[in-house]
Amino acid sequence: MTSPCVYFSLFYVVLTLCIIFPPPEFKSAGLTLEVIFQKWLGSENEMFIQYHVKRTSMNLFLHSMVPFGYILGLEYVRAYSYADVEQQLLPTWSYSWKVYVVTATLIPLTVCAFFFWWFPNLWKNHPVARKLALYANPGATWWAVASDINIEFRRINKISIQSSSVVRVVATDNWVIKISPYTLDVAHQSDTALILSSADVHPWSPHINDNVQFVNIEVKPTRQNARPFKIRLNALDLKDLQNRITRPITILGNVRVQGSLTDRFLETFSEEVSKNPVYSTTEELESCIGCMQVTANVKLRKMCEELPAHRDSCTNCYCRPMWCVDCMARWFASRQEKEPATWLSSKCSCPLCRARFCILDVSPVVQE
Repeated sequence: MTSPCVYFSLFYVVLTLCIIFPPPEFKSAGLTLEVIFQKWLGSENEMFIQYHVKRTSMNLFLHSMVPFGYILGLEYVRAYSYADVEQQLLPTWSYSWKVYVVTATLIPLTVCAFFFWWFPNLWKNHPVARKLALYANPGATWWAVASDINIEFRRINKISIQSSSVVRVVATDNWVIKISPYTLDVAHQSDTALILSSADVHPWSPHINDNVQFVNIEVKPTRQNARPFKIRLNALDLKDLQNRITRPITILGNVRVQGSLTDRFLETFSEEVSKNPVYSTTEELESCIGCMQVTANVKLRKMCEELPAHRDSCTNCYCRPMWCVDCMARWFASRQEKEPATWLSSKCSCPLCRARFCILDVSPVVQE
């Protein structure tokens, strides 16, 4: 029979992972350390820096107690289980167990020693305080920088991007901030270079024919003694970050950032349409009725060789040119199924007369 210590060990490992790396189910249920200790941490929106000074310290201490908590739980199970000593997970007080107990005890004691050094003089020696002190004006303290960041974080024009279950990137008017479990990295945009150094592509799902791309951005402050850090984002969130910050993001020449699925389809659709025979006209072309930004530049007319044998066959469209190629591509994509691999070979209906057409029936317009 399996020892109760084995069941407890498996349960403890799973529970620890769910607390350190909370899944969406735990977050929705409020089973995270931030929610449990919310009264002590305070409000992130009101006191952003103070909140994260407390949060990083709390995470460091509670996570350091995980090995010691396992000892207490395992000894409790051993004391009240019906299993014999020989059947237990580890022999009581063996050499390896003694080493583990000593190590598990020293880790939280070391963290407490750091706390005694950090917290005097209003957290002056805390790692977050020392990072902010680098940006303080002569004669000012890190509290002045913290106050500026707190004010900018309260504004509604900031962006917050959840890059992973435990890491978040925040961009305010003047700051780029990376929030992680034990640290808070900050950089002032005025003296910071952002370099998109690499990108990697991963399959979204084995059942979906699509990929997700992640980009790695190096944030390099030029401020003296300020350390660089890296942020990792989904490529779809890159545009939001670019729109918010004032500094340009330098993309290295060997890196190609892919857009969203729709953006990639628009590019492919335009390339395929440009290969079709052109449609010449002498009539005056008006603005595209979809976007009203560019002149209509495509015309639907049956050019494929498919015979009208059934109702899904392509038919002639007698509408005049009224759409641009991008709006037509968006309309075409919006009428397709969820499988992107079949989009180019699929069909759609004209937005106005509902005539069936395929991508071969979309002709570029040339005005004579």
